[in-house]
Amino acid sequence: MQADFIRPDWPAPRKVHALSTTRQGGVSTGPYSSLNLGEHVGDDPRSVAANRAQLQRSLGGAMPRWLSQVHGVRVARDGDTAHAPADAAVTARRDVACAIMTADCLPVIFCDRAGTRVAAAHAGWRGLCAGVLEATLGDIGSKPADVMAWMGPAIGPKAYEVGEEVRGAFVTHSAEAAKAFAPGKAPGKWWCDLYMLARQRLEAAGVVDIYGGGFCTFTDKERFFSFRRDGECGRMATLVWLAV
Repeated sequence: MQADFIRPDWPAPRKVHALSTTRQGGVSTGPYSSLNLGEHVGDDPRSVAANRAQLQRSLGGAMPRWLSQVHGVRVARDGDTAHAPADAAVTARRDVACAIMTADCLPVIFCDRAGTRVAAAHAGWRGLCAGVLEATLGDIGSKPADVMAWMGPAIGPKAYEVGEEVRGAFVTHSAEAAKAFAPGKAPGKWWCDLYMLARQRLEAAGVVDIYGGGFCTFTDKERFFSFRRDGECGRMATLVWLAV
C-alpha cells in the first residue's frame, strides 16, 4: 500500500519541505496497523524499521532527528546527540529533518521566511501550557513576525475531554484561554481545543502566519492513530526539513 502523507497547506519557501504521516501505507499489523513509526510502543522492530525506511525515501536525503519526547519544553539543537530528551528541534542543516511523533498530541512545525531554519515542536497539553512553542520560536533566531507555523493532526475539540486542572493551568497563564474550553459531559470536565490554545500562544508570541488545524485523530480511525481512543497503538510523525 502506498504511504498516505499530508502535505502542509502553507506558503513556505520552496526550499522548505514538510509532511505528516498517517497510519496508512506500512507493514505493521494489529493495533499498530500499518505505518507505525514508534519504536517504543511494542511493535515488531522489523516492521518499524521497514516503515521508517519507507518514510526515509520521501525525505530527499534528509535524515530524521528522532527525539525522546518527555512533554517538556527543551529544544534539541544541531550538535545534540541522537534521541535527545526534548520536545522540539531546530536546525539550519540540509541533511536533518526535525521530527515529532504523535498519536493525539499536537505537532507544530515552523520555518523562517528566508528558508534558512526549520523547527518542529511536540505540543501535548503539558508542553503547550509550559511554553514549548515559545521556546521553539526563541531558538529559531528570527523575529516571530518573520516565522510561519503549521499545525498538524491532533485530537479535535469535540473529542478531547480534560479535567479542571488542565483548564485552570491555561487560564492562569492567560484569561483568553477560557475561550478554548467548553463544558464537558460531566461536572468538572471540559472539552479542550488544542488548536485554539496553540494559535493563542503563537499569536501572543508575535507569529502572524499560522496554518493547519482542523484534523481529529480520535474520530478519524481509518487515517490516524489515537492513544486516547485505542490505548495500544502506533505513532505518526510530522517532519520539516530544508531541501538537500
